Parts: sequence; C-alpha cells; structure tokens
Amino acid sequence: MLDKKATLRKVLESNIALGNLPDVTDIDPARFLIAPRDKVYRILSREKDYESQAMVFFLRDYSGSMAGTVTELVATQHVLIYSWLIYQYAGQVESRFILHDTEAKEVPDFYTYYNSQVAGGTEVASAYRLVNEIVGKENLSRDYNIYVFHGTDGDDWDTGGTKALPELKEMLSYTSRVGVTVAEHGLGTSQGTEVARYLEASGLLREKPELLRLDVMQEDADEPRLIEGIRKLIS
Repeated sequence: MLDKKATLRKVLESNIALGNLPDVTDIDPARFLIAPRDKVYRILSREKDYESQAMVFFLRDYSGSMAGTVTELVATQHVLIYSWLIYQYAGQVESRFILHDTEAKEVPDFYTYYNSQVAGGTEVASAYRLVNEIVGKENLSRDYNIYVFHGTDGDDWDTGGTKALPELKEMLSYTSRVGVTVAEHGLGTSQGTEVARYLEASGLLREKPELLRLDVMQEDADEPRLIEGIRKLIS
C-alpha cells in the first residue's frame, strides 16, 4: 500500500537535492522527477513462493490372505512409487501408512506397514473411509496434492462394493490420483477378484481415467511386470 504523504515528501527532497525546484513558491508537479526509491509503502512484507507438495497415502490389506508374495509385491511397488514422487516433487513429499482388514488403522512408519499381519477378513471400505476422515479433519486438500495407492489381493467381504465405492467417489473429489493394485494369488475365482470386479462394474475406471487406475497382476510377477504396473498407476 503506497504511503502518499511520505512518498510526496521523498519526491520533494529528491527534487530539491537535484535543483529541480528553483522556486518553492511556484511548484509545478508536472516537472517532478520520481525515482523508484522515492516510493514509500506502509507495509513491507516478503513475497511467499509456494511450492507444490504431495501427501501420499499408502494403503495395504494386511488380512491373513495377504501372507507371502502378494505383500512383497505390493510393498515393493509402493516403495518405488514413493521414490518417484520424491523425485517429482523435489523432496516435498509426506507419506501416511494405513493397514486394513475389516477395520483400518494408521501406523507410524513403513517398517510397521510392511511387517504387520493379522488373520482377519477384509473390508476395503474401512481404509478408504479412514483416508477421507483424515483428509477432512486435517484439511489436507487445501495444502497438498494428494495421492492414494492401495494394495490388496482383491478379496473383500463387501463383494459388490456397496460400502467401498461411495468412499472411493468421495476420495476422487480431492485426489490427484488413486491407484489400486490387485495382486492375485490364485485363491480367487476365474472371474477375477471382488475388488477388480466392482471397480470395473462401477464405470469409474472409464469415467475418470485421469484420477483412478487399476493394475491387476499375478503373484509370480517379475520386476519388469512390477515396473509396468507402476507406469500404469502413475503415468
């Protein structure tokens, strides 16, 4: 905000010093020479340059059926995705880790995220609901580009996605990307897993391809297949 009186005083001082006011009783403002340093402002403040930041939620099914190779595939994929986001956002990345069976909980670090396992059932909606609650409570969508990556073997007691899909739709309203990885371990039916079926049937994969991605792999997937899946999820 320009301080007009102080600025006029500085302009007069500068012009007097330059000899540009020979007669102070007959001042012609049109003849004033005004230098940038003559302008005085009421408030001096630093200009803030905001950098994009990413908040990444990693979700993992840790029910009994996730033992072994499928957990390794999901965890490895999530580590590589996290590394890519750190590079993409020049280190401005924060991560949150959520485990779920029929209920979801947040854990403090990747070590706990990777090593935890229970022998319970599975409800995907619990994890999606917890993400929505955290984002809403902490108002994260205001300050972060939010990414959500979910790894599961595809089993879900909510077979039609009745609970999971509404939570997912809410998530898509504020996220930059939701990536779902289904690591099949041969225990499902020939028609695929519950999660893959209800995601395909919902139409969300076709309606919002820029926001929602699904990658389905077998538990014998090798490294090239894992990298192919990562490209599909984050491209």
